[in-house]
Amino acid sequence: MEFKINPEAKIDIQNLINYYNSQKEGLGKKFHLEIKNYFTAIKKNPYYQIRYNNVRCIPLRKFPVMIHYTIDVKLEIVIIRAVINTNLNPKTNWLTTFL
Repeated sequence: MEFKINPEAKIDIQNLINYYNSQKEGLGKKFHLEIKNYFTAIKKNPYYQIRYNNVRCIPLRKFPVMIHYTIDVKLEIVIIRAVINTNLNPKTNWLTTFL
C-alpha cells in the first residue's frame, strides 16, 4: 500500500517534536524515531481498530500521542490524517471539529 501523510499531520508531528525538545534535549528526536517506527508498523499492517467515521487510531506506548489515519482500499493508500497529543482537552482540540 502507498503511504501518505497529510500536511496537517506533518505540522502536528513537527509541533510535537518542538514541544518534546523544549521539555528535554533529545526527547524530540526520540519521539520522531518512535513515530517513524509506528508508521512502519502501519505500513506492514494498516488494519488497526476503527474509532470513528472509518478513521483508525493507534496509540503510541512511550508518548501520550495517537495516530489517526484512513485507508482508501480501492486506491490502496494509507493516509495519516492527524497525530494528536492525547493530553489535550478535547473541547479545545481541533479534532472535535473533524468528527
